[in-house]
Amino acid sequence: MQSNTELLSDFWYVVAPSAALARGKKLPLRLLGHEVLLLRDNAGVVSALRDFCPHRGMPLRYGTFDGCEVECCYHGWRFDMAGQCTVIPSLLEGDATDTRKIKTGRYPVHEQDGLIWVFAGQPSEPPAPPPAMPIAMPRGFTHVTSVIFPCHVDHAVIGLMDPAHGPFVHRSWWWRSAKSIHAKAKQFEPRGQGFAMVSHKPSSNSRAYKILGGDRSTEIQFQLPALRREHITIGRHHVLLLTALTPLDAATTQLHQFAYTSMPLLRALFPLLKIFGRRFIAQDLDIVKKQQEGLRTEHAPLMLMGDADAQALWYYRLKKEALAAQTEGRSFENPLKARTLKWRS
Repeated sequence: MQSNTELLSDFWYVVAPSAALARGKKLPLRLLGHEVLLLRDNAGVVSALRDFCPHRGMPLRYGTFDGCEVECCYHGWRFDMAGQCTVIPSLLEGDATDTRKIKTGRYPVHEQDGLIWVFAGQPSEPPAPPPAMPIAMPRGFTHVTSVIFPCHVDHAVIGLMDPAHGPFVHRSWWWRSAKSIHAKAKQFEPRGQGFAMVSHKPSSNSRAYKILGGDRSTEIQFQLPALRREHITIGRHHVLLLTALTPLDAATTQLHQFAYTSMPLLRALFPLLKIFGRRFIAQDLDIVKKQQEGLRTEHAPLMLMGDADAQALWYYRLKKEALAAQTEGRSFENPLKARTLKWRS
């Protein structure tokens, strides 16, 4: 299958956990091939500037930030939290230059649930907020791990939603065994700019779910551009897992994984569970690196087929529709239909 490898703009992307950016500090990052500088002022407000001084092109990340303005290290030009120039030290007193007309540029930024989101685009009007979570989270998400995948975001996404690789890539005593493969059937339906595996009991061969105890149910949802959300309900308690894939550029993707739970015991176990989570993601990272060796030397269309690959095919259909809607200046129309998928894993 041939795919459009264009990166999706005009979407919110998770770029960092809130805890990664303290007051009065800056955090440089890359998003869709662009350099971005996150700033948190002394009042706690976050801004996302283009990491570029329009004077000589120096990245502002190398300058100083006093909690109100960032100063370029090359000639001392200063920019406020809105990206407007406030000071040019080389100007003589009485110079008529209006520094406020000089801007480095900024991106819409939003902070919620302990996450910092940046909108990859320059909308004419403020964009709607990022997708809301299905439950209130007084403590917000806990940052579990963040890993760089050396691949295009498309390969990271279809690997994320692949239901058949578990017994092979994640074969371990605490998750799956080679003998655990059996037939499965799950109901799916379109949701927003994505789809959902509707609420169901977790698979019996997924051992990690068993530590939660009680009468468990889970719903897994995917939304463009690259968000996977799993909501597990155990009686009156909840576990919410969010995996966000952020394309740094066309060849590099950052995976962020976050978790929240209302269960006090499970919160106490999070430090231990992080160890297993990192191991799980390390297995995915290893397989992605090996996959890239094949993709670097061979360029034949990929063979996506059957219900096990249906979610990957759906992703490409959703992405195609999103690009078409942006080009044609119209609203997104979800092209998917509700259906039951069957596979072995």
